[in-house]
Amino acid sequence: MKHYGWLLLAALWAAGCGAPVDEAAEGEPAALRIAVIPKGTTHEFWRSVEAGARKAEQESGGRIRVFWKGPLREDDRDQQIQVVEQFMAQRVAGIVLAPLDSQALVRPVATARKAGIPTVIIDSGLQSDQLVSFVATDNFKGGEMAGTYLAELMGGKGQAILLRYAVGSASTEQREAGFLNALQAWPEIRLISSDQYAGPTRETAYQASQNLLHRFGREVEGIFCVNENSTIGMTKALREIGRAAGQVKLVGFDAGSQSIKDLKNGDVQGLIVQDPLRMGYEGVKTLVRYLDGGVVDERIDTGVTLVTESNLEDPDVRPLLYPPLERYLP
Repeated sequence: MKHYGWLLLAALWAAGCGAPVDEAAEGEPAALRIAVIPKGTTHEFWRSVEAGARKAEQESGGRIRVFWKGPLREDDRDQQIQVVEQFMAQRVAGIVLAPLDSQALVRPVATARKAGIPTVIIDSGLQSDQLVSFVATDNFKGGEMAGTYLAELMGGKGQAILLRYAVGSASTEQREAGFLNALQAWPEIRLISSDQYAGPTRETAYQASQNLLHRFGREVEGIFCVNENSTIGMTKALREIGRAAGQVKLVGFDAGSQSIKDLKNGDVQGLIVQDPLRMGYEGVKTLVRYLDGGVVDERIDTGVTLVTESNLEDPDVRPLLYPPLERYLP
């Protein structure tokens, strides 16, 4: 009997973990409960996405409640699926999801749709026709911008490296494809490595960068890293072999505090920057519009910008580098 009791308690905990359920005060309409599920919860990028979601929540005047939960690591597909299932069990009104994998999250999203819980996809694509809308950067365009700028920095010739992120991540795969497409216009630039992956953390990116530079450190002249962690890991590895500060031209993607610092001191020559705060905001607003019976766009482009030392202080660039997180996050 005691054993059964513990099992029951465990089952109740599992069903309830993730986010508390709101109950409306008597006579008041219940708030729309919106689950926002990022790829991970440790990177600065996702704090900006959460700030955007909280901004939409604040502007609703109590009409919506945002519940934020995601896997700790950006390679934990199973945990992200579990989070989706938890919110489904809690009968949230809808889900805003940044899928870790373009295929692994297809079934959970389809199951949610059948249960009457619509999903807006943000940041990274999903190979599904069951989503309400896709709110994201044009990552292919961002990759092309990186390729063109790196080629110009290299004077149109030399040897380059592409450091990828992870198999199945649609956003970074699009960046990689855009970069490779842009380099076709520069036949004198030769890719000496394009099949290595940085992985989900700064440490895995640093290790991958060390391995690459052990092989190609003295011959490489330009590098493109497709996300924040890979950029930071590669910058650190270049410093260690004495080839930072512009000796190797480095273009990265995303703008965390360390990447901005590296750009200012000349170790990084360019960053392709998204607008994650807008992404979180538009994701929630689009879902609420759909739940209200409104018309929503299938694809919403949240913009992409090339940031260099020369435009760091531009008034239209600064909000992308220093989003006002304190306004929206506790």
